[in-house]
This record gives sequence, C-alpha cells and structure tokens, in this order.
Amino acid sequence: MKIVVDPEKCRTSGNCVVICPEKAISIVDGLATIDETKCDLDGICIPACPHDAIRYEEDQE
Repeated sequence: MKIVVDPEKCRTSGNCVVICPEKAISIVDGLATIDETKCDLDGICIPACPHDAIRYEEDQE
C-alpha cells in the first residue's frame, strides 16, 4: 500500500505539505510529491486535500 497524488487533480494548495507530520510531502515542479521513504501511511494528508488528489493505492508487483 502507498499514498499517491493524482497529477490531474493536484492544484498545489499546500495543505498536505503543512499537515504531514513526517515532512514526507513537498511541492516539486508544481505537483505535490510524496517521499515514500518518509511516509508512514497514516493518511492524514488524504482528507486535507481540498481537491481529492491524494489517495491510497495498492502496490503494483
């Protein structure tokens, strides 16, 4: 399981960056980007996004 950002929906409000306690999200080239090595998968960023651009996704193996 991982948390991903939908680039079609992301409007870089910055809410996810501010709320992430692990500092796993940053804005890179106008898109919220999640550092999977820092993300603890708590999902606090998902409801923080006003554009519904963040979601859980199953890992593809």
